[in-house]
Amino acid sequence: MSEYFVVDLPGKGEIVEKKSKFISHVLPVKSEQQAVECIESIKKKYWDARHNCFAFVIGKNNEIQRFSDDGEPQGTAGKPILEVLTSQNIHNALIVVTRYFGGTLLGTGGLVRAYGLCAKEGMKNAGKKKVYPGIRMDIVSDYNNIGKIQYIMGQMGIHPEDEKYAENVTITLNMKASDSGVFKTKVTDATNGKTIFLNESETEYKESIETG
Repeated sequence: MSEYFVVDLPGKGEIVEKKSKFISHVLPVKSEQQAVECIESIKKKYWDARHNCFAFVIGKNNEIQRFSDDGEPQGTAGKPILEVLTSQNIHNALIVVTRYFGGTLLGTGGLVRAYGLCAKEGMKNAGKKKVYPGIRMDIVSDYNNIGKIQYIMGQMGIHPEDEKYAENVTITLNMKASDSGVFKTKVTDATNGKTIFLNESETEYKESIETG
């Protein structure tokens, strides 16, 4: 699995181009059905708008890609919106751009620019996460060594998913796959081989990034 980005929190953007008002909504979606439902909801909200154009991508490899010009000249709305998603390597996301016509024709180039720019504005304001190949594992340690392990976790920016305190301490971790080898080596050395690593499996690791 290669690295990519997902939308974590919705974003909204607005621009005005020759008195036409463009409003974009960026939303996380996990299925085509969910994307369609979101599109219909936005269309109902902006029922009086001239156009509600959209694009969405679904899947780890963007296996599903759909877009619509919704009455605008072919290729002037849906494709520029889709380009924002694909050029930024965004997956599992929907962008809907609503247009209130201002009375002045923008021309083909003007429409492409306006829809693309408005989609980018919405994306700037959305919360995003970077998705890496990840490793989930349980580590088991006695109480004498848990402080050393927690120190290494802090150094490497690794946060526990779960902690269980019984006769020993069991911590469930999810980290970047690229960090797992170094982490295990550091923990093994620091605890003189007394830490047990269990239930290791491949997963995804998501890391929040700054908006923009």
